[in-house]
Amino acid sequence: MVSSEYERRIAARFATFDQDGNGYIDREDFSAAAKALLAEFGTAARSDKGQALYGGAEAFWQGMAGIADRDGDQRITRDEFVGGAVKRLRDNPERFAEIARPFLHAALAVADRDGDGTATVEDTARVLRALGAEQDVAEAAATALDADGDGKIAEDEIVPAFARYFTVPE
Repeated sequence: MVSSEYERRIAARFATFDQDGNGYIDREDFSAAAKALLAEFGTAARSDKGQALYGGAEAFWQGMAGIADRDGDQRITRDEFVGGAVKRLRDNPERFAEIARPFLHAALAVADRDGDGTATVEDTARVLRALGAEQDVAEAAATALDADGDGKIAEDEIVPAFARYFTVPE
């Protein structure tokens, strides 16, 4: 049985996806996240990186909808998110990581200004802010992602951390 404290914490994370604040997650929320990220880094939507990001956002939406959209209305409510997605993904965070990977990979590429396959801690904080995180939260999270302290964040650091954030209540 999932505790009410666990459900409360996970439900609060619902807002991360609900970009427009209308009370549900839909395809447009994922497109809005991609658009915001591209605008933050001055990347054209029609560029290779822009197209990859929109493709990653669509793949992420399809994966989330497949797991959580119980009634098939192409919208995920808070209850569907907590009751569907979280219960299924809590026991298998790797599955959530794989659903998110195409978007996270493309987001990292947008933030990777020198083409080395990583983003700086500062640029990672910019990504998080573009996706709706408060500045202090974004900076703290980006710093925490840099586990080896080299000032760079790679995909193998982001993907598991992202999955833990949405599937572990702490």
